[in-house]
Formats: sequence, structure tokens, C-alpha cells
Amino acid sequence: MTKLLVIETSPRGKHSVSRNMTRRFVQDWRAAHPDGTVIERDLMDAGLQFVNAAWLQAYFTPAEQQSPAMADELRLSDELVAELLAADHIVIATPVYNYNVPAVLKAWIDHVVRKGLTLGFDGRGLLTGKKASVLIASGGVYTEGSPIQHRDIATQYLRLVLGVIGISDVTFVAGGGAKAVDLGEETMERFVDKLGADLGRAASV
Repeated sequence: MTKLLVIETSPRGKHSVSRNMTRRFVQDWRAAHPDGTVIERDLMDAGLQFVNAAWLQAYFTPAEQQSPAMADELRLSDELVAELLAADHIVIATPVYNYNVPAVLKAWIDHVVRKGLTLGFDGRGLLTGKKASVLIASGGVYTEGSPIQHRDIATQYLRLVLGVIGISDVTFVAGGGAKAVDLGEETMERFVDKLGADLGRAASV
């Protein structure tokens, strides 16, 4: 049975363009994979903490030597890693803040890039054979030909991180110009509809 892991990052609920892109993607994915399973992980409700000294101490301590307190420090991280390992397809939906991903998504990345679990001790990614789709909503337009294409740090960063853990089959759907929805120049439905073909292709693989 094919499993889709959905990672949501926006704090804006129904007003979020990236979350509305996700809804369309999941709808198309379910149609293409009627027997599939969807696991949703909303990072705004996950209780994620930034990596701190206690977490790092636990991380660098071999499992058999960890105290109960250390195991507790890594419990959520272990859960997030297990979700990744179990998924066949990962979809990450995110807005862009100041040209890069939100802090909560960076925190998730720091919790799931784990030596011996998602990253080999030889530096090779361990999540080979998986697919990823990244749905990005941004106020600016950074696609090819844009005069500010060089500012597209979020896409470059996520492609790099996914590649590091072994996921090279990555599709990006760029929802550039999303500020038009916030400014009332375009409805949410129409904006997402324009991305429908790209979302459908990414969901059907």
C-alpha cells in the first residue's frame, strides 16, 4: 500500500495558499492512488522545539547509553523520522519567508536529518527510492526567466536537504505571486486552479 506523508508548515489555516495547494494535491493523489494511505503532519501543532544542548547531548550519545531523559529528548524526533521512513511519497507544503523556508520547517529538518537513520555514517542518504513533491507559495515569482530567480533560496535549500538524505526524485510546484490572493486581486480558488495541472502531474507519479 502506497503511503503519502504530508508536511504542512503554514500558520494561516484556510487563508494559506500553500495549504490550499496541498488540498488540491491530496485530492489528485487519492484519485491516482485509491488504495493509498495519507499521513498528515502539521508542524504548527507538532510541539517542535529548536535543537538545543540537551537534544544534542542525547543525539551524540549511543542509544544503549542514553538515560530516560535523553530518550525523551529524542522521542518526537524519532517519531518524525519513523514517518519519513514509512512513506513512499513525501509532500512538503510551505510558504516563503524572506526568501527561505519558515523556522518551523527548518526545525523539522533538523529533527529528521539523523546520522544512522536517514543519513549514513558515510554521508550517503538512506531514503533512496522515495519521491518528494514540494509545494511552495511565495509573494515573489522566482521561476526561470524572473529577474529575481537568484533569490530562490527555498527551492535550492530543500532540493539540497532532500538530496542529502537520499531523495533525488523531487518535483517542485511554484506558486509564485501568491500575494495577489492576500491583496484581493485574485481569489484563492482561481489562484490554485492555475496550478492545477502542475499539482495533478506531481500527484499522479
